[in-house]
Amino acid sequence: YNLIEISPKLAKQQVSQQARKHVVPHANVNIINKSIFDWKATVDRPCFFVAMEVIDNFAHDVIRFDYVTGEPYQAFVRVYDDGEFEEYYEPVSDPLIQDYLRVRNSLASPQHRSAALPPALYRRIRSQLPLAPNLSKPEFIPTKAYEFCKVLGRYFPRHRLVLSDFYKLPDTLPGAVTSPVVQTRFNGSMVPCETYLVQPGWFDIFFPTDFELLRRIYDVECRPQGVEPMSRVCTQRAFAMENAALAQTRTRSGENPMLDFYENNKFLLS
Repeated sequence: YNLIEISPKLAKQQVSQQARKHVVPHANVNIINKSIFDWKATVDRPCFFVAMEVIDNFAHDVIRFDYVTGEPYQAFVRVYDDGEFEEYYEPVSDPLIQDYLRVRNSLASPQHRSAALPPALYRRIRSQLPLAPNLSKPEFIPTKAYEFCKVLGRYFPRHRLVLSDFYKLPDTLPGAVTSPVVQTRFNGSMVPCETYLVQPGWFDIFFPTDFELLRRIYDVECRPQGVEPMSRVCTQRAFAMENAALAQTRTRSGENPMLDFYENNKFLLS
């Protein structure tokens, strides 16, 4: 087992757990204190890559589209000396965003169309109206999840993926596509916010995942050309029905948390 842990503090705790005297050390567990995005070693042997509730915390970028031309613009955030934030947009120049959009636009059968960009006829009519916006509503795009797929395809060519995360969330930011939940604790309760422009370190930010889109992008990056893609998406319930020891997780009341909970989770399997 190779545990990739980005946090030095958590990695240290895991090493100390492994070295506790009253516990037999696991000689087959290797704790690696590194970001997966810094991984440079090729693992050219069959392996399972397990990522459970990981990608919901991956960074996203924000884009909007020109209402007339459909050209994408990327968001930047200007931070003032008094701590205030200002969002502004420029034509896409970030190579990772460009690469992600290129791959997404190449998807066919069916062709992907951003939910932030209305049909051309609607945009032409809308642009003639007074006070019509010149940019579409924002879309949060999973550029780091895309980079994660690239790392898997390049450095783990014979892997099998088991990935699970949220595909829908309550209290996401209004007025945007695949927007995150931004929340903070106040008087012991979690309070949702209506903007991502918040002070770092004081807020939890996590995203829902479009699993069907992720599956298609994963197949582009991780499946050899000419080989039929074998990745699939299923719900938490379907995964548990197929793989879990359900008789051992049934409660006295007859409920089964493995089936009845986590209704907003899905799996990507390859």
